[in-house]
Amino acid sequence: MANTKSAKKATRQMVRRTEINKNRRSTAKTAVRKVEEAIASGNKDAAAAALRSAQPSLVRTAQKGVMHPKTASRKVSRLAQRIKAMA
Repeated sequence: MANTKSAKKATRQMVRRTEINKNRRSTAKTAVRKVEEAIASGNKDAAAAALRSAQPSLVRTAQKGVMHPKTASRKVSRLAQRIKAMA
């Protein structure tokens, strides 16, 4: 248990940041899942639209430090490749 005043404050901040980061991570995962579902359905236009809405979410998650920037870039790139490969 935190004893000093500064340690107690750090604990409060950590709890608050954890909640915010969980929310950001969840939003990014949901966006990626929507793109994957659109790809699975075979609708290229819907998949492209879903990717356009997912990309800012992933980039923002990376900028905030919740996800590594290269991870976000890799996810966007792979989703774009899969959409491009659709006939």
